[in-house]
Parts: sequence; structure tokens; C-alpha cells
Amino acid sequence: MTPRGRVFIIGAGPGDPRLVTARGVQLLAEADVVVYDRAAEPALRWARPDAERILAGAPAERETAQDALSMLVAEKARDGHVVARLKWGDPYVFDSGAKEALFLHEQQVPFEIVPGVPAAVGTAAYSGIPLTYPEAGDTLVLIRGSEDGLGRLPDVDWPALAELQGTWACLAAGSLVPAMLQALVDHGAPADGGAALVFHGTQPAQQTVAGTIGGLLAATSVEPPPGAALLVVGEVTRLREYLRWYDERPLFGRRIVITRSQEQARELVDMLESLGAQVVQAPTFRLAPPEDPEAIDRALSSVDDYRWLIFQSANAVARFMTALARGPRDVRALGRAAVCAVGASTAERLLAAGIKPDVTLPESGGESIADAIGTNGSLSATRVLIVRPDHLRSTLGEDLSARGAAVTDLVAYRTEPAPADSPAAQALYAMLLDGTVDAVTFTNPTAVQRFASLIGHEQAADLLNTTTVVTIGPVTARAAIELGVRQPLVADTYTVEGLVRKLVDALTRAT
Repeated sequence: MTPRGRVFIIGAGPGDPRLVTARGVQLLAEADVVVYDRAAEPALRWARPDAERILAGAPAERETAQDALSMLVAEKARDGHVVARLKWGDPYVFDSGAKEALFLHEQQVPFEIVPGVPAAVGTAAYSGIPLTYPEAGDTLVLIRGSEDGLGRLPDVDWPALAELQGTWACLAAGSLVPAMLQALVDHGAPADGGAALVFHGTQPAQQTVAGTIGGLLAATSVEPPPGAALLVVGEVTRLREYLRWYDERPLFGRRIVITRSQEQARELVDMLESLGAQVVQAPTFRLAPPEDPEAIDRALSSVDDYRWLIFQSANAVARFMTALARGPRDVRALGRAAVCAVGASTAERLLAAGIKPDVTLPESGGESIADAIGTNGSLSATRVLIVRPDHLRSTLGEDLSARGAAVTDLVAYRTEPAPADSPAAQALYAMLLDGTVDAVTFTNPTAVQRFASLIGHEQAADLLNTTTVVTIGPVTARAAIELGVRQPLVADTYTVEGLVRKLVDALTRAT
């Protein structure tokens, strides 16, 4: 348990949130307050959902701004909060982490440092450039660049750098790149020496330009880079041709929208990001407690009376198991019941809880659930518990009742539509309108309907027809067609893995 009234200064790494250390992820999940640099914002995915989030902005240029920020962090800790001070890169590498830690020391506020992947190290590795190599010199020099926010040429020994038998790297403001390269050439560095520029390091928009000092000087003198980039000089840059990997992945740079709830999206997000995609989570809905929160406890009190338990979503499983765990019983209470899972993700969630479904159907609304469980024996006088979200208002209960079953219909949670005027919804609409979305994915029919509500029913089909639409199965595809989508693609296997495979196939063929 993390002690209260304490500050953790955490390095977020250079951009990819998966580069945050395991210790950093653990502390972000525990923190009451997260004070973060704008560049470290992607790592907020690991923060506790209800944590207070305070944007610190860009690195402070004035002492007063830095002191005010440090005092804010200290006061939050004094109030008894666990504070995560989330910083880009590593807190102690060309950053104000040490200054903030000294302030906390003077204020007698307990603190810890959680190192992060330095921007130069992570960015170089993602671009396929090893900063050191046995035959490429014995020296590595890191130079402060745009981290200070002052936009000035670094005050270093340029003659020594020009003669360096090794590597040096600097996160350089774009306008200063030609001046730095010119300084090298003026002090005797060979124009044909290796050099590279890496933009948006460790992110799906990463771009690397490798060549020679002279070549990059000529290119950037005509048109200086618009933003900051990692400048690497040394023979190690010539290894990129053989060691590049990040921008070789099949979905690299592709912008893909997913419409699953955040509670269910993690597996799909991880798969897509591991293949290089830039994932945009469409805020179509959020989960909320059911109108009758005690209904699930009433059902659990007599759960061993049921012959069948039917779970219609993975979140329904999660809510059911959470309620079971907080009561006096455990999964042994389900021993007499047969279990039906609707959807592969529902089955996976049950397996994670140690329950192997007796029947698994691919999609909600697909094959008749009553037919599927009816093959295991007559349903006459059979007690059946349906555990579902509120939006799945199917005729399942009526169908089962017509076959003689005694049905209990349990709504485990509600889904509330996201407001169409939210910043996230407006940003999504703008991306679709600009044609910068490569694909939109749907994992159930409700997601299709909620997506249309989010961006507007009238324009939803027109916007979706400008991109690739991939659905997890035929029922979801039918919902997309009814909306007006002309040719939605359907996963060959109705699982998240099948959805991703279909995406890769469609987008790689389109290049």
C-alpha cells in the first residue's frame, strides 16, 4: 500500500505510453492526483479514472512558474494525497525533475523518483538507430536542446563535437537544426558523416530522415523542420537500414477508430498499437450502474437454483463476478448451472474467472440462443438467468418463456450515450470529415447505433463510406448496412483477433 501524503516523480518516456515502467504504471493507478506535462499526456491511460488531473503545460520558462508548480504539488501532498508528477522522458535527464525534488526536500515533503526512458534513447531505438555500437566509437554525448524552451543554439564545444569519434544526440528545435549542422561543418566535421533526424519519436506519426551531415544541412537550410526532432550524428545512423522495425509494422501510421467501451477496449487497443496503429477511441457510451443495483445480489442469493446462466456481454460477466466476490459465496455456487456465453469476449471473460462455458455463440442476435441451449435438453420448467446490459432488449426472454422456461432477466449495468458536443466527439467528426481516418471498427450492433448518434445519423453513413469499416461478425455488419454503409468488411472469425486480422489484410492490400 502506497503511503499517503507523498510525491512520486515519474518518467513517462518519450511518447509511447507502453514505455512507462511497471513501477510507474502501478503508482499512476494508485495516485489521487496526477500533475502532468503536456508531452506526457498519453501516459494518463494508466491513471486512476477518478484521479484529479492537472496539466502543468510546457516546461516552465520562468523561475516563478516553476516554483508555483512545485508548491502546488507540495500542497497536494500535504493534504494527504498520493501525487504522481508525470514528466516527459526521464525526470533527471534534461528536465526539471531534480529542481522539483529539491523543492520537495526543502519543504520536507516525502518523494520518490521513478526513472523513465530518456527521449533520446527511446526515440533512437524506435527509429532503428543504436546510440552506441562496438565499431562506432566509444563516446556518447547527449546535448540539451529544445528542453529548455529558449530556442537557442546549445553552448557546447563545437570543435570537440566535430572531431568526436562516437555519437551525439540532441532534441533540437527545428529552426536550429541547420545552424547546428552548419556549426559542425564549420569546425571540420566531414559532410559525408552519418546523421539522422527523427520526428514524433515512438509515436505512430514517427518519421525518420537518415543521410549525411551535408545532405541534411542542405535539406533543412531550404526548409527548416516545423517542430522539434531528435538529431543524431554518428556512424551508428547508417545501421538504420538494417535495424529499423517500428515503422515496418503492418499498420504503422494508420489511424483506426474503435467503438468499444473503455472497459472492454484494452485488448483491441493493445493489438492495434503493437502493429503500429494510431488508435482513436470513439466516446460512444459509458457504463453506469443499473436502475436496480440490488437485483444482482438477489439473483446471486439463489443462483444455485438456476439450470442455465446466459451472459450476453463481457461486462455483464465482470459485474456479476464482482458482485459474487463481495458476497459470502464464490464461484462454487455456480457448480450446478450450465453457462452460455454470447460473444467470444464474453467467453474469454468467463474463462478468466475459471468458468468454461457450455455453449458459446459468436454474436448477440445471431444464432438463436434458445435453440443453442435447447440442444442440451428440454427447457420446460427450467430456471434460466439472463445477465445482460440494458441496451440488449432482445426477445430472448420471451423465446425461452415460450419454450416453458422460468426466466429471470437481470440487467447488470446500463450504457449511457456520450454527448455529441463533447470535444472528443467533435475531434472524431473532424477527422472523418478531413479523411484522416483509415478504418472504423465495430464489435456489436449497439456500437453502430451509438456511433451514428454521436456524429449524427444523417451524415454517419456518408462519413463511414469514405473509409474502411470492419465488423466483428455478420449481425454487426447487418446493422452497419442498415445504417447505409455500403461494404462493411466482416472478420473471418468472430473474435477480436479475427477483427484485427481482417483490418491488417484490408489496409495492407490498400497500400
